[in-house]
Amino acid sequence: MSLNTSSHHLSLKEKVGYACGDVASNFYWRVFDVFLFIFYTDVFGLHPAVVGTMMLVTRIIDAFSDPIMGAIADRTKTRFGKFRPYLIWGIIPIAAAGVLTFTVPDLNEEGKIIWAYATYIFMMLTYTFINVPYGALLGVVTADAKERTSLTSFRFIGAFSGGSLVAYMTPELVAYLGNGNEQLGWQLTMAVYGVIAAALFFITFASTKERISPPKHQQSSVIQDIKDLGNNKPWLVLFVLALVIMLTISLRASTGTFYFKYVVERPDLIGSFSMTYLIALALGAASTPIMMRFFDKKTLLLILMSLVSVLSAAFYFIDKDQIPLMFVTQALIGFFLGPKSPLVFSMYADTADYSQWKTGRRATAMVFSAAAFSQKLGGALAGALIGYLLASMGYVANQAQSAQSNEGIILLMTIIPGVFAVFAVIIIKLYPLSDEKVSELQAEIFSQDQVDDEALPEGKVNG
Repeated sequence: MSLNTSSHHLSLKEKVGYACGDVASNFYWRVFDVFLFIFYTDVFGLHPAVVGTMMLVTRIIDAFSDPIMGAIADRTKTRFGKFRPYLIWGIIPIAAAGVLTFTVPDLNEEGKIIWAYATYIFMMLTYTFINVPYGALLGVVTADAKERTSLTSFRFIGAFSGGSLVAYMTPELVAYLGNGNEQLGWQLTMAVYGVIAAALFFITFASTKERISPPKHQQSSVIQDIKDLGNNKPWLVLFVLALVIMLTISLRASTGTFYFKYVVERPDLIGSFSMTYLIALALGAASTPIMMRFFDKKTLLLILMSLVSVLSAAFYFIDKDQIPLMFVTQALIGFFLGPKSPLVFSMYADTADYSQWKTGRRATAMVFSAAAFSQKLGGALAGALIGYLLASMGYVANQAQSAQSNEGIILLMTIIPGVFAVFAVIIIKLYPLSDEKVSELQAEIFSQDQVDDEALPEGKVNG
């Protein structure tokens, strides 16, 4: 079929429905990103170095599960498609894992460490099981580059809006549901989040369609899929870029709770500070289509990450009493980071097209699962860096911190993520696909009767 037939115009209903899936995911990911480290140190009772090592080990294990899940999803055939069924199959496991991860068992220190490792690994594996197919769904809903960017904008508006709600409400819910028992509060909060996430994942399943399928009679092994990724230069650049940007984001998000609790000495502002940041992220994501009227994806990313690096470094010089300035600077950083996710995930879909153009094979879920691999690896490295730096500077949970410990927290919040943002700028310059090149290669691959104009009928899956 022609390229025009592949450029399916997506309805508002489908865009919003797809976005609901990332709202659901953020009832878990945003809790991990903002609260998990301080939960393990200040509620669970683990040493920060132990937490840092655990986050590194468990997330590396989980990161390797992403390509495996991608290979499985690419080879799934059901009457509902390849990827959509996992949104239903994964509901109960992820809800159960969320509660177990935030359960503090009555065990000795060694037993608690084993429990933390086991439940966190289980949590991240269930997240992979449902989130890798969800991410891959983006690559098969439409081939139109503008529609993809629009869809990813909706997705991350949903993600950041849901994340804003989670960041603000979580401390309040823990206090309310626990009624003085913080450990119970965390359990019940995650149970509530599980019910809400289940409903949202179902909405995504019911409102989306898979329209792009692999070439007819495609035969490829998992090893071949991995080799194709290794020969896909645009994807390799994005892999490294996502890792570095995730280091920037995770360092600031996880350290923000420590920063307000110990440096600013205003733990009551943690929720509102996180919410301000996430609202700014949502506004930035929503502004992505407007920004793309003036810049292509690569140029826009260069500008945005340069601004993030400058503002992160500038945050170092804000005095602890200048709270309004902290909020304004954080909001600006969030706004400039907001378009990153729509842009990068749209570019991942482009690299799936590039791989098909170059090799004649398509492995959409493998492309997106390996992207998740890089993000989780970035998060793992960020968690390890936080744990080791805090431990080396004498951090003691729930106590007034030394000047050295506070300095470590400030560096993790400002200068260090600013340096990683500079690295991101350097990496972006290596990305080789222009918007014009993507249009050209799509014109070739989608002129070969590989894309259906309408959604595949229920009960029939192409490829």
